[in-house]
Amino acid sequence: MTARLPTNTSSAEPQSICNPITSSAIFIVATLGPGSERATKVRAWCADIAALTRSVGKRVPAGNLSCVCGFGANAWDTLFGGPRPAALHGFREFGSEGRLAVATPGDVLLHIRADQMDLCFELATQLICALGDAISVVDEVQGFRYFDMRSIIGFVDGTENPVGRKAIDFTIVGDEDPAFSGGSYVLVQKYLHNMTAWNALSVEAQERVIGRTKLSDIELDASVKPSSSHSALTTITKDGQEVKILRDNMPFGRPGAGEFGTYFIGYARSPEPLEQMLENMFVGKPPGNYDRLLDFSTAVTGNLFFAPSADLLEELAERNP
Repeated sequence: MTARLPTNTSSAEPQSICNPITSSAIFIVATLGPGSERATKVRAWCADIAALTRSVGKRVPAGNLSCVCGFGANAWDTLFGGPRPAALHGFREFGSEGRLAVATPGDVLLHIRADQMDLCFELATQLICALGDAISVVDEVQGFRYFDMRSIIGFVDGTENPVGRKAIDFTIVGDEDPAFSGGSYVLVQKYLHNMTAWNALSVEAQERVIGRTKLSDIELDASVKPSSSHSALTTITKDGQEVKILRDNMPFGRPGAGEFGTYFIGYARSPEPLEQMLENMFVGKPPGNYDRLLDFSTAVTGNLFFAPSADLLEELAERNP
């Protein structure tokens, strides 16, 4: 069963969070530069994001170009003052040395998607150039869709994503935080995989790590699925009902450098299910029964952001904290 969330009745238009999955993406995390002039420049830029996205997207109307912009807790306070979204806080680390969901610097997130990388590239260029020295990019990843919706480790990704109305109800803030309705919490992590060790496993062993069959993407029967499998530990229930998040993960890599990874991005109505997943994975449920995928995968970044509604994003340009 899935959780019976209150129907989202917000009239605020969300950013393009629940858009269809695309074949290309660019993820950019940046930090704010010091000084009030740079903050003023970032605030003014908020009003230009939608227009720049439209301008670039019109060049290939069928390319499904979109952009989601989010802000971290410290950046929110610096740029816009109070109040901030009710559940927005810094990224919470889970685990311990050797198996840690690490927190890294990040004030601004851009999640750019399209069916063509040139559209993503052009929009990223326009958005970053418009900011100049107001920000410093600390992480940039170009993601691609790998064969039939698979991650770099060969398993289908995002199978349990909510769809339709449920996608909105699970990801978009509603009446619980009226000033920020139409927004969404976004958690991002960059994972690097030890593909040599992973590929040394048999398919059956890989399936026990993930909790699904590799070819057909069918969840393993509860009688054989380990409690330490990835799917077991990332299934979140509250009051006996499942709470979902919306994933739009992307593979990335540089074969010549031996770099193979997954960029995790999850949207939710609250950070709670996102953080519960991380605790289950990195600490274990119960403690010690951790996600065995972490024997082959290392989180090298971690950030929590809030993506305001499209309406509020434009209004933030006029804030004067």
